[in-house]
Amino acid sequence: MSKKIILILTTFLLTTVSISKGQPQNKVAQIGYLDARSSLSDALRTEAFRQGLRNLGYVDGKNVVIEYRYAEGNLDRLPALAAELVRLKVDVIVTGGATVTRAVMKATTTIPIVMAQDPDPVGNGFVASLARPGGNVTGLSSLTADLSGKRLELLKEILSQLSHVAILGTSTNPANAQQQKETELAAAAFKVKIQYLDVLSSKDIESAFRAANKERADGVIQLSGPLLSSQITQIPKLAIRNRLPVIYDRSEFVNEGGLMSYGASRRDLDRRAATYVDKILRGAKPAELPVEQPTKFELVINLKAAKQIGLTIPPNVLARADKVIR
Repeated sequence: MSKKIILILTTFLLTTVSISKGQPQNKVAQIGYLDARSSLSDALRTEAFRQGLRNLGYVDGKNVVIEYRYAEGNLDRLPALAAELVRLKVDVIVTGGATVTRAVMKATTTIPIVMAQDPDPVGNGFVASLARPGGNVTGLSSLTADLSGKRLELLKEILSQLSHVAILGTSTNPANAQQQKETELAAAAFKVKIQYLDVLSSKDIESAFRAANKERADGVIQLSGPLLSSQITQIPKLAIRNRLPVIYDRSEFVNEGGLMSYGASRRDLDRRAATYVDKILRGAKPAELPVEQPTKFELVINLKAAKQIGLTIPPNVLARADKVIR
């Protein structure tokens, strides 16, 4: 065999090896997706995440497999579900909310974790800083606590005589304290009395509304948290029955009959979470991927709900709404 032919064959073999090493995209990636809510209440968010993946060229069942796990509102199930995803040796785990992220962090320190949304990643101890996370966690912040004051401001705009507000929260939720603090600071500025209603289980919600009515609350602010977020049908129904204006942190409640919501677009955050997954699958390290903040916020108003509780939404507030349900 001539030296020329040997040289050609050697070059071909080296090139083939080089290409094969540089083509991890041929591997079918495994993505774990864990949420505290049910698949039904989480449907819009998961579809946004899948759409984000499709936009990046990932097709479920073809070049990616998504393992979905839902706690169905039972937070005690989260550790077992997180451990299950770890045993499957998925390439990356996407989490929805602080309680879920904490459960996954306890289950693994090596598998990359992408927060689809977290109210306070630094305060919760998930990342060292937004610019340089430093561990196996990165993703997006929802700025939930920072927007609590804005929700109170909106409630005051539709209730000019607002003097007493009930806060619906869950004290065992790690992000609850900061959200409550921000709401109380805004209430002090507006000279509004605060009544805190602690909801530790779904059974507490009805009694919480009774307590708000007993103390003659003018309106209610619902804080973010997995327990309350899993009750997207029960809470709006109780709000209507008790004729209490409630402002939520996410639009799903308004779609189910709630009055109004203001917050970061969860679907936009989930769509953007797919970008983090893509970067990690291509070799990026979570420790070096900065945590991003929301860029899209939405005000959603349900005029049907307003009519049911005998409330008229001022035209200037309606004009600012991103979506109005009539």
